[in-house]
Amino acid sequence: MNSIDEKEQALLEELKSYGTLAVAYSGGVDSTYLADCAHEVLGQNAMMVIADSPSIPREELQQAIDMATDRGWNLRIIQTGEHLSEAYLENKGDRCFHCKDELFSKMEIIQSEFGDTVLVHGAIEDDKGDVRPGTQAAANHCVVAPLQNAELYKKEIRVLSERRKLPTAGKASFACLGSRFPTGTRIDLESMTQVEKAEAILRARGYNQYRIRHHGDLCRIEIDQTDFDKLMNERIEIVSSIKKTGYKFVTLDLGGYSMGSSA
Repeated sequence: MNSIDEKEQALLEELKSYGTLAVAYSGGVDSTYLADCAHEVLGQNAMMVIADSPSIPREELQQAIDMATDRGWNLRIIQTGEHLSEAYLENKGDRCFHCKDELFSKMEIIQSEFGDTVLVHGAIEDDKGDVRPGTQAAANHCVVAPLQNAELYKKEIRVLSERRKLPTAGKASFACLGSRFPTGTRIDLESMTQVEKAEAILRARGYNQYRIRHHGDLCRIEIDQTDFDKLMNERIEIVSSIKKTGYKFVTLDLGGYSMGSSA
């Protein structure tokens, strides 16, 4: 097995070999590390493409834009319309496929503008053990996964991100707002906005890993179990604030935060 340094060197060599590429950049741990590596070896020939849509919280989007700007990356903001797709809104279990399919379709337009531009995304070794509809979308559009090619795992990417002084090194995992709706529950823009507002309340109070799971009038909070005492101490204020977003009932999931939950 290669060392973490050897893996990063292999990644840098692969990215450099492409000459020109476009990174599907979200501001998360993996895509930010990938973007930084791409910028290191290709400079302005590495374009970071970030999607702007109602599926992405405004604060997350702005933080990603600010970071790219601060580091001098070649950033391009595109508008994606997954929220206009009936297949996405139906939320039948393949929501992520339709979201990524829309993103990669828009990136292909950029690819056609700049010629031999390789499209890459931030899939990692850990993802191979999960059901990832977005992976099929990537394959359909010939989008490369350099982090997987280098056999990099999340824990390694966090270490390497720390070395690069990337602010995302310790960032909690993130997924689009559509993931807050149980599979089979139709997604609508008003409810997505409601979820975003409720999650902003938790973020403002210092919670790091959290989800608001949307069940109609009921808001189910998922947080790390280590934060249960904190939430109990703040429950009156939190419940009051969340109800102002439109929920009638607020509950805590005693199972705690669960990555990849179908809500």
